Amino acid sequence: MRKAALMLLILLAIGLTRCDMKKETRHMDATDETVTVYDMETGSMKAVKKIEKSDAEWKTLLPQEQFDVLRRGGTECAFTGEYDAMNKKGIYRCAACGNDLFRSDDKFHSGTGWPSFTQAVNNGNVTLREDRSHGMVRNEVLCAVCGGHLGHVFNDGPAPTGNRFCMNSAAMKFFPEKE
Repeated sequence: MRKAALMLLILLAIGLTRCDMKKETRHMDATDETVTVYDMETGSMKAVKKIEKSDAEWKTLLPQEQFDVLRRGGTECAFTGEYDAMNKKGIYRCAACGNDLFRSDDKFHSGTGWPSFTQAVNNGNVTLREDRSHGMVRNEVLCAVCGGHLGHVFNDGPAPTGNRFCMNSAAMKFFPEKE
């Protein structure tokens, strides 16, 4: 009888633990967490709520290539992106959430096949995270608002920053300067 009761308690404990593990985390459109970013239109800093969505939600909102790059950390093939050779004046924004990322004034031709910039519009608009994939150590660049993968930053860029923000065209949308 004691063995049966002990087994029942063990099975009940395991069952309750497993139920807890099965719970899915609910993703909301905006979290309570905020981030301070620079707004190019107003020329000032503003607090915005971070955006968090499930992969299923992002998949319905983004075209496949943008989903692969922004949500899966993919990289588009060199010299295939829409913005690599673009020379127009304007702002590059996150393709997923519209956060301002880069100015065309900070863009340069690196010869790598991806759009490259010396700096973001503001350090608060992007987040850097160490990336040790593919046998390299580098810094991954993420959108500070939605966490989308944008590309990587390297320390082999031109003056004055020495940085080369090597971005995926698929991760951005270009907005021409208003005349």
